[in-house]
Amino acid sequence: MTQAQGPLEGTPLIRPSTTDHPLYERVVEACRTVYDPEIPVNIWDLGLIYTVDISPENVVDIIMTLTAPGCPVAGEMPGWVADVVEPLDGVRQVNVEMTFEPQWGMEMMSDEARLELGFM
Repeated sequence: MTQAQGPLEGTPLIRPSTTDHPLYERVVEACRTVYDPEIPVNIWDLGLIYTVDISPENVVDIIMTLTAPGCPVAGEMPGWVADVVEPLDGVRQVNVEMTFEPQWGMEMMSDEARLELGFM
């Protein structure tokens, strides 16, 4: 996923994830079990999860977006994400934050998602 640059040159609009944390891959796999009800692709491959930040105390902060602000499940999807991450062994707490900055775009999808949706 390419990261857009913020107002200050070199400042990413999307905060980097803590990919080196031992829980990171399991959190990603859990996110892959959540699907956008309108698109037959999981929210990770759609690029809806912007940041997975995991503290040394195993508190997981997830920043996510939706394909469109008017998405009918806007109020529910953060709960779906928390519900699949919270039970993971070792996770102390999960916080899911919704953002629309930067706005989601099709370029944020993984190659797998593009292929499944017929864009490749």
